[in-house]
Amino acid sequence: MATPAQHLALLNDEPVGSAGTDLLGAGRAARQLADLLIASRSATPFTLAVDAGWGMGKSSLMRLVDAELASVPEVHTVWYNAWTSTGADALEGLIKSVLMRFDRRLLRRALHRASEQRALLRVLRALATVAAGPLGAAGLVDELWSNLSVNSQARNEMRDAIRDLAQEWVENAVYSPRRMLVVFIDDLDRCSEETVLAVCEAVKVYLDVPGLAFVIGCDRSAMGPSGLLRDLSPAGATFMEKIFQTSYRIPVADGQGVREYIAWCGRTAGIEQLLDEPLVDLLAERSARNPRRIKRLVNGFVLEATLNPMWADHPPEAVLRTLLIQYFYADFYRMMTSPPGADAGDVIADFRTYRRVRAVLRTPEPVPDAERPLVDAFLARWDVPRDPADPYTVLERLERELPTVFPKMVTDAAFNSLLDGLLALPRSEKLVRRLREGAPALVAVPQREPDDVDGAVPDARTSAFVRRGARFPDMLPQAPLVGRTILWVDDHPENNASLAAWFRREGADVMIAMDSGAADAAIAARTPSLIISDIARGTDDRAGFSYVAALRREQRYTGPVVFFAGRVTPARQDTARELGALGVAADADELTRLIRRALAVPPAPPAHPSAVRPR
Repeated sequence: MATPAQHLALLNDEPVGSAGTDLLGAGRAARQLADLLIASRSATPFTLAVDAGWGMGKSSLMRLVDAELASVPEVHTVWYNAWTSTGADALEGLIKSVLMRFDRRLLRRALHRASEQRALLRVLRALATVAAGPLGAAGLVDELWSNLSVNSQARNEMRDAIRDLAQEWVENAVYSPRRMLVVFIDDLDRCSEETVLAVCEAVKVYLDVPGLAFVIGCDRSAMGPSGLLRDLSPAGATFMEKIFQTSYRIPVADGQGVREYIAWCGRTAGIEQLLDEPLVDLLAERSARNPRRIKRLVNGFVLEATLNPMWADHPPEAVLRTLLIQYFYADFYRMMTSPPGADAGDVIADFRTYRRVRAVLRTPEPVPDAERPLVDAFLARWDVPRDPADPYTVLERLERELPTVFPKMVTDAAFNSLLDGLLALPRSEKLVRRLREGAPALVAVPQREPDDVDGAVPDARTSAFVRRGARFPDMLPQAPLVGRTILWVDDHPENNASLAAWFRREGADVMIAMDSGAADAAIAARTPSLIISDIARGTDDRAGFSYVAALRREQRYTGPVVFFAGRVTPARQDTARELGALGVAADADELTRLIRRALAVPPAPPAHPSAVRPR
């Protein structure tokens, strides 16, 4: 079962460039799109959008279309990656890329014809220099753009000059039928609003001439009025509507196609023998059949198995299953790896027992004698009375005391297969214990990406998780907690050290109290802006609730409260609401969201350590 680390290999993330490496059937679509472009040359200029979310194969499809067009002598292509320019530079860069494709002989002839037209002389001088090649072009390109910015007449003259050049190039007598230039623009949806508008201005205002066709790779939804261009004026929105004449939406790969793709990834990375049918199905469906997500998960496994010493005593399958649980079932992984001292015990044992008890209670037959001790003990642990006449009500009451994710996960066949497969491996108990006790950081946890694909995978902004201890300061808002005082009550403050430090960096004064007495002293010295409290302390599963109830009853503190606990249950959420608290959070993302709501601070993308271990 073991796979030697030296036999593992990383997958690259380059777009597919030839039909021979096309694993998801884009080749057929590429041939049809290429035929459509060729047949539509008389309709130029026009713009076609290749529309899809992040990682769904826009660049690969465009590269395949380019490869198909390469066999047609009268069709020329040019590539421009919008992401490589910013703002107004994109306007210059795109037009330069197009100009460089015109024949130098034609440019020189145009310059000669126009030399008598003094109004165009400076512009055409610059164009001729650009056509002469990249060396020494920078200075005169600056002159060109200086001329363009003078007034609207100069811009019109520039557009007319490009139109004349393009028309002569297209109608060159050497070629029959007429030539066409297809301009591929990639990654437009990854740019700033300023860059998007500059590219679109170049396409529609200056390069909207016969003979040119544009193929633009972008996620149209990300560029809509609720996305990247949400601040556009009505006139700007109208302008954007004119850019695309038509769109091709890349379909999500079918089940068989994505399974073959996963098999190829497995063979290439050296882990094919680890991917049984349930794991392949899990990767296909939970990744929303997104090729890039699949590659990054495989690469995450390769790095983890190769570099992290904690896996030396465990088979590679354990690495794979652990990473998949962390990526696809982050809430369960957080509870599974909560350190000693966290409330409510062993979540794996509780889930597996709940699964058995649920099956028994949902059966119309009486509880079998063999199962009765297990059922009675589990119900008693959660203070749920057993009513033999109404097992469904008993189950409903039990589920109110268990983590909110349990009822959904118990019916998730992929999750159950993943977890049971992990626990069936040699030394799995030792592995879980090491994770709970603070094993070395996972070195290659795959990151969720910013674009949701068909709603199947949550957006990174609300469900991001990073490797233990990671921080991304560049994503932090500008000190939204300055001047706030947070009292954090928890008998295991070491579990919250990273997040407390993060709040301090944001400008908050964080006071730590390990018990109710210390919290009373802190409140007496200075009334906090907010209290964060655990729920279970020692053997008291409701200590946090009891303390906040006393504060409310005695009117010693009436401000906002957020509970931070290892498990969120319906019963805990109800109790928190009864106490006037904002809710119960079990991870740093939700805790920060509740705090911002409590302190009326505008929300920002989460960028704090996911290694925080709540109680």
